[in-house]
Amino acid sequence: MKPTIALLLLLAPVFVIAEPATNIAWTPEQLNFVKQGSLQKGKQLAISCAGCHGEKGVSQMADFPSLAGQLATYTYRQLRDYADDKRTHALMNSVATGLSEQDSADLAIWFASLMPANGKSSSVKLDKAEKLVAKGNGKKIIPPCFACHGSEGQGEKQDIPALAGQQVEYLVNTLTEYKTGIRHNDIYSRMRLIAEQLSDEDIRQLAQFYNQK
Repeated sequence: MKPTIALLLLLAPVFVIAEPATNIAWTPEQLNFVKQGSLQKGKQLAISCAGCHGEKGVSQMADFPSLAGQLATYTYRQLRDYADDKRTHALMNSVATGLSEQDSADLAIWFASLMPANGKSSSVKLDKAEKLVAKGNGKKIIPPCFACHGSEGQGEKQDIPALAGQQVEYLVNTLTEYKTGIRHNDIYSRMRLIAEQLSDEDIRQLAQFYNQK
């Protein structure tokens, strides 16, 4: 009898409840909450962010992203994901934990109001990146980047960030973290599945491509 029970337990399906990639659900109420963030309060809070992200949201540090012009909904969710340990960064987890939801909305609205970073021109050929952005890669089931991030890298909807003018090293690090699974706050594992199919050269070229937009 005991061996039979043991066999049945082994054959029984195992149900694993996976944690959600984020605790943020974009309901109309949540969207309105972020939209109603205070520019003035956000400006005041952003003073403490200037050391890493720049006085006007344009970072001068390769490993830290520029936030100027970023979608407010995206910035808000990243701050809350840091606070909830859905996204990992030693400094940002600590910073975000000290922010209220209102603080996060105020900061997101402030950074969204700023002029985005200007693209940096370069003569480097980025053939692989140009193809991935415009056409994707059918063999690897990679959709074209523009389909989600926009024709000019301006970002789309709530959870798809603007990439135009972003720091090269930051984008390289971000895509690499998706590729290795270190970063995992992407809804439905979208970016992880894509990044897993990218070579290191693909990642470097994509980062340089969007930095120039």
